[in-house]
Amino acid sequence: MRTKTLELSGWNRFPRLSCQVTRPERYRELQPVAGRSEIARGMGRSYGDAALNEAGQVTLVTRLNRMLDFDPQRGVLECEAGVTLAELIDTFLPRGWFPAITPGTRFVTLGGCIASDVHGKNHHHAGSFAACVEGFELITADGEAHWCGPQTQAELFHATLGGMGLTGHIGRVRLRLKRVESGWMRSEHHPAEDLEDLMALMAEDESEYTVAWIDCLSGGARRGRGIFMSGRHLAEDELTPEQRRNPYTPPTPKPRRMPFDLPGFVLNRWTVAAFNELYYRRQAARGSFSSGWQGFFYPLDAIADWNRLYGRRGFIQYQCVLPLEEADAGIERLLDRIRQRGKASFLAVLKRMGPANEAPLSFPMEGYTLAVDLPLNGSEAERMVADLNDITLEHAGRIYLAKDAVSRGDQIRAMYPRLEEWLALKARIDPQWHFRSRFSQRLGWHHD
Repeated sequence: MRTKTLELSGWNRFPRLSCQVTRPERYRELQPVAGRSEIARGMGRSYGDAALNEAGQVTLVTRLNRMLDFDPQRGVLECEAGVTLAELIDTFLPRGWFPAITPGTRFVTLGGCIASDVHGKNHHHAGSFAACVEGFELITADGEAHWCGPQTQAELFHATLGGMGLTGHIGRVRLRLKRVESGWMRSEHHPAEDLEDLMALMAEDESEYTVAWIDCLSGGARRGRGIFMSGRHLAEDELTPEQRRNPYTPPTPKPRRMPFDLPGFVLNRWTVAAFNELYYRRQAARGSFSSGWQGFFYPLDAIADWNRLYGRRGFIQYQCVLPLEEADAGIERLLDRIRQRGKASFLAVLKRMGPANEAPLSFPMEGYTLAVDLPLNGSEAERMVADLNDITLEHAGRIYLAKDAVSRGDQIRAMYPRLEEWLALKARIDPQWHFRSRFSQRLGWHHD
């Protein structure tokens, strides 16, 4: 396979690195390359350096997207790991099947979903992506293919879930889908005047999908005010006559593009505060309504290249999870620190999480997760992340590795107590660290 040099980054556009890139066209070509380290890359939607490798090779897997088999009785799909959620939905939603767990964008590969063990708005009911994966083929550094599942090669299975692509190439995937009766959703929006009210709404509501938007710049009596949003799939007998004409294909909003990098001075405390005020009022007034699956699950996908809103310098998306007993106090402290630093962000999201799974590096734990965009401003953003990490650690939490770009290795080790267990398995299956990335090097997980 030919290689070429490309400048790559994560979705947050930081860091940017020059990488040697190759792209296999057929599954048989997905083999470790002798003499060079490598890391797989899908759609490039992780927010950091997990799919970058300036010292070796980046293997693009997006052409390995063939669907191989489908069991219509159980809703189980077998396919290559380069299949995206968008391709899956386009193919199977008209047949009444939808991803059981999905993150906030559909432009991600199934291999990436496994490597990050992604979660969605239903984690408190359904768990993370691991819960719908029946198995996958893992090609390790020695070129051997291993079929891994919860009962077969279980140690490799769990190490790969959340393992950031470092255990090997994820080849074929067997995935269980969710039966739905339509592509329409019933949504409920409830305004909350402060963080206490917002978290009370989240704790009490047992809807299938829940999420909250937070105005992270509001302080005082309005600290943490936001909109609590819940939803569920509409059944066939709940559809209006108009909706029944296209039960699985609601009208698709015309996609918009961000055609240029927004100048850095545009995003400031005052412009974002004005946006947050307008957004709060508009969403609070919506009440109960029906919408298509696109707007409910993937609102940001409606704006192509929305990451350009943060300018060429890019941004950091900080996401942490805090256990139930620490969540109230910890999230208050995090929001206070963000507001005190004047970090303007119109994207701040709070989700309720269910119990952790068996994967050593999987992110979720029972509690609440906060995600917030932080515009980059030189080293100040890195100091900000270090401060937020300290708060997260003090409240027994951890950050999402798929969103990390600048954290220190000692902080990650403290957050993930099973990291040493994972590193021991990595040493057995890949002692030369053939599969490595800028992410693993930055954290000091191996030495040349």
